[in-house]
Amino acid sequence: MIGFGSIGRGTIPLLFRHLDFDPSRFTIIEPELTNKPIADHFGVKFIQDHVTSDNWDSLVRPLLNNGQGQGFCVNVSVGVDSVMAMKKCSTDDVLYIDTVVEPPEGAYTDMSRGHAYRTNYAMRETVLEEKRRRKNAGITTTCISCCGANPGMVSWFVKQALIDLANDMGLDYDEPDTNDQQGWAMLMKRVGVKGIHIAERDTQYTHKPLPLGAFWNTWSCRGFIDEGQQPAELGWGTHEKWMPPNGHSYEFGCGASIYLDQPGASSLVRTWCPTPGPQYGFLVTHNESISISDFFTLRDNNGKAVYRPTCHYAYHPADMAVLSLHEMFGSGQEQEHLKVLDETELEEGIDELGVLLYGHSKNAYWYGSQLSLDHTKEIAPYQNATGLQVTSAILSGMVWGLENPNAGLVDSDHMNYKRCLEIQAPYLQPVRSFYTDWNPLKSINPLFKEDIDEEDPWQFRNILKH
Repeated sequence: MIGFGSIGRGTIPLLFRHLDFDPSRFTIIEPELTNKPIADHFGVKFIQDHVTSDNWDSLVRPLLNNGQGQGFCVNVSVGVDSVMAMKKCSTDDVLYIDTVVEPPEGAYTDMSRGHAYRTNYAMRETVLEEKRRRKNAGITTTCISCCGANPGMVSWFVKQALIDLANDMGLDYDEPDTNDQQGWAMLMKRVGVKGIHIAERDTQYTHKPLPLGAFWNTWSCRGFIDEGQQPAELGWGTHEKWMPPNGHSYEFGCGASIYLDQPGASSLVRTWCPTPGPQYGFLVTHNESISISDFFTLRDNNGKAVYRPTCHYAYHPADMAVLSLHEMFGSGQEQEHLKVLDETELEEGIDELGVLLYGHSKNAYWYGSQLSLDHTKEIAPYQNATGLQVTSAILSGMVWGLENPNAGLVDSDHMNYKRCLEIQAPYLQPVRSFYTDWNPLKSINPLFKEDIDEEDPWQFRNILKH
């Protein structure tokens, strides 16, 4: 396991609970000692170090390929190049899983690259290039990219929500196979989905006030700060008639996305979650925004996209994280003290994380998890509700990988969603679904004129707060 922060510490008890392995061959590599007592509790080896391309062969490789059995690399780190790790694992027939495409250290804020190359779209393209390399080289060892809560679990939610809609509409259809990308895209087009929000509201809280000069969050502060300072980006649907003035398409890659010349964590979008109803979310960049739109794209014989849904994250983090972002962007610099509040410091609340499929004849449909902090404490140690949604997805991905060890390089959109949710569901309860008559025009303040499209409520023009 590379990395042992808030996600690593929560993943380890699930692995011991569900998988059969030799604990003496389990090793954690992590530069910080904060969570070492948890590793000691489980009796696993802990190495205090930071993994790089220079030390992989001497530090990581011997741990993965010595002795009997096939190695499994679980990468839950920040600042370790994901594609580098994938390539290294492929050399030794090692199974691999991560939760995000992590670039080489410093790439998130490297302005010499230009905004287009700081996006998750660009980082995803490096993974697709590695996928092509493996295929050409005949490498079939399973490598799972971006399998956490989101990206990851939400791709499985999208397929389940789409099936729910098709059934509720009374459509006569055959469910597509896992990798029948065209079949799934045709079904989504037939259902009439214009777009998808990864719609989340985190209400976990503590009564302790946030000190000045501190950034508090319910998951990795470093990870949130890095992605929050990337350009806002989203999968771009074929129904969209308007491009933001500072929006850009790409001159390379699959073409499923656009980005804006503004940071995602200070860009507001109108969205909806069951508990608060209408709310603002942040247009934070995430891999699933591109992968879901890309997966559900239909093209004509010339390769032109004729159907694609818009897809993006619409994230309302915990209130302490909202204030932390406000102060960070207000001061123009990152806070000195970063802290993830764990299950002992938070008092109550839920992480309501789901997918909102909108624009169809039933208007909008939300499907997702309303996992509470209290329930999390009852069923899994060392994590809050946000963490358990991620760690249980890692568990699902690992089980799927062990059952499908020669699947090649895949992301969550190309995994069997039913099997993955079957494994994960006990850790997500309650999982619920809701129809809503809300649309973004209903959230626009009539006292102030905005540049909107009244003919089609579901245009991104109406979703983005101007």
